[in-house]
Amino acid sequence: MQERKPRQIARELALLSLSQLPVNPRKIDQLATDQLLPKLVLAAVRTLRSEVQDTLDNAAGELQRGNDRLLSSQTRASDLNTARTMVKEAIEYTQTAINQLAAAVEFPELIQLANQDKQVHQYAKDIIIIVNDNRNEIDEQISAALVDWQVTRLAQIDRDILRIAVAEMRFLSVPPSVAINEAVELAKRYSEEDSHRFINGVLRRVTEQKKTA
Repeated sequence: MQERKPRQIARELALLSLSQLPVNPRKIDQLATDQLLPKLVLAAVRTLRSEVQDTLDNAAGELQRGNDRLLSSQTRASDLNTARTMVKEAIEYTQTAINQLAAAVEFPELIQLANQDKQVHQYAKDIIIIVNDNRNEIDEQISAALVDWQVTRLAQIDRDILRIAVAEMRFLSVPPSVAINEAVELAKRYSEEDSHRFINGVLRRVTEQKKTA
């Protein structure tokens, strides 16, 4: 694992855990227990494993359809263009799966750190509790910064990355530049290819709105 600071590791743990929380926010007393964070991360590992398999299945399907189109075509330009598009999508699916697998390789060490490093454990729990207990307020800030889009329509991983950054800025006194940079790094590691640019833009609008509020 590339050496990272405790708070960077804690953000990853929080990101993995948030996907396992109930859709409708409510107070969760169990968040104070020592074993909850590792359990949430383990659940996230299982979810990611399923997502990787689905992604690879999609890639294989696109490759097969592209191959069938090429074999059945009479080399018409439209057929070739369609086949190229299918192959391109298959490559993108595969790259996403590779990125997810690369992250998953480090999960056992993340779980171990959650158990052994008090600073990592506590900061991850702080983020999870704050996002859970203040989700509506956090989502309102994100919503106000979105252009022709809704929070509920965002990919869950992107939504949770944004929530973590806003929570850190709003409730944990993290400087906006730090929160934004860390969110961008999380997006590069866990989300789609161009998501980090989208997340960077949304969070910069969040900070601009805070200045004018």
